[in-house]
Amino acid sequence: MNRPIRGVAVAAMAIFTALMLNLSYLYVGQQEYLNERPENRRVADARFAQDRGPIMVGNTPVAQSDPVKDRYKFQRSYGSGSLYAQVTGYYSYLYRTSALEASYSSQLSGVDDSQFLARLINSAAGATPRGSTLETTLSAKAQKAAWNGLDGRKGAVVAIDYSTGAIKALVSFPSYDPNDLATHDLAASTKAWDRLNADPDKPMANRATREIYPPGSTFKLVTASAALDAGMSPDSIVDASAYKLPGSTRVISGNCGGSKITLSRALQVSCNPAFARLGVKLGDEALRTQAQKFGFGTRFLDDIGSAASRFPEEIDQAETAMSAIGEFEVAASPLQMAIVSAAAANGGIVMDPYIVDRVLDSDLRVISQTRPQQQSVALSSENAAALRQMMVSVVEQGTGFRAQIQGVTVGGKTGTAHSDNERRPYAWFTAWSADPEVAVCVFIEDAEIPATDIAGGSLAAPIAKAVIEALR
Repeated sequence: MNRPIRGVAVAAMAIFTALMLNLSYLYVGQQEYLNERPENRRVADARFAQDRGPIMVGNTPVAQSDPVKDRYKFQRSYGSGSLYAQVTGYYSYLYRTSALEASYSSQLSGVDDSQFLARLINSAAGATPRGSTLETTLSAKAQKAAWNGLDGRKGAVVAIDYSTGAIKALVSFPSYDPNDLATHDLAASTKAWDRLNADPDKPMANRATREIYPPGSTFKLVTASAALDAGMSPDSIVDASAYKLPGSTRVISGNCGGSKITLSRALQVSCNPAFARLGVKLGDEALRTQAQKFGFGTRFLDDIGSAASRFPEEIDQAETAMSAIGEFEVAASPLQMAIVSAAAANGGIVMDPYIVDRVLDSDLRVISQTRPQQQSVALSSENAAALRQMMVSVVEQGTGFRAQIQGVTVGGKTGTAHSDNERRPYAWFTAWSADPEVAVCVFIEDAEIPATDIAGGSLAAPIAKAVIEALR
């Protein structure tokens, strides 16, 4: 072979090698990226032609795929609409997926590696591939009780089986109808998307897990836990007189039933000066450490997403005092404050919350099952018992009396939080019951009544009571 021909051959070989390497890279390294590109209509059409598995609450599918006679072959539908929207999420041609529809998309579509054997068997039998079934931990009765309790008010409700971490109810209002985004009428889907994102009430926001708010006096449970850890007891005497914040002109005052009261009484009547003074005595580091033991700074429920609750860094004594009563820059999700009550009820142990119980393949064989896992130890069993004792007094003799249930031991803590001077305060109530073993947090963002009428005890406690009763 003469030199010019050899040069052309080498150049051609180099070009073909580069082409093959590029194709291999695109196929192996960029396959997922290319498949997920919104303009890749072929992949999107194939995805929508899959018989996607159902998402179950008990024996009822709250998301399922129904055969239809159009180019997509299956229509994703949500029988309960907005009731479970923050859990199921949506499955949309244009806007992809969210919540469980996103985190378990491969299992629901039947293409996950764990379903290889089922796909192989179905292929050999000539059967149409089907997706897996997701069984959630939710209780339909508790979910409806939470929804009905909010009664159209902005807010959220979370209920947890505190012995396992299983979520029994998770409601956020306002909500949205996933059917509006899942429709095969793409023009209607676009209009729904634009309308939902332009809505100032943020119906697609998950207030239960993905938003954080000032927790108000419910945070006094964390402060009380830090006090118990420092050696105090429910009978320890605290100063409940008016308290001038260190280095500030602001005075924290309130009628707490005396200038010297027990720690239990201070929690029972939600005494601000006592807990503000106690917070300064304990110090910001003790409060921050205690908050972290309960889960502040941790993101839970990766299945549907969550925001980490927050205790501020580098604060002075006045800011520490305000933080000890759940104000200043303290912020928590309803999920987090349910976890605080859950830890108290569970002997001080924080269980990792979860919302998917099992995944079943198309032949209903168990692919995976969630096992309860310990997340952390928030306080000793002795201190947890003391905190439970104080929380029971809040319900039986204090601000949480509207959560009383005949024949059931209930402990709780009310809260009213001021976010700023422009809006009405938030109303909170977090509680646990001995039978059923459940912890509940109710958060009302906007009760649409005068601020002077807002209190966690009057508005939120009855909702928690209804949820607990629904689980009996």
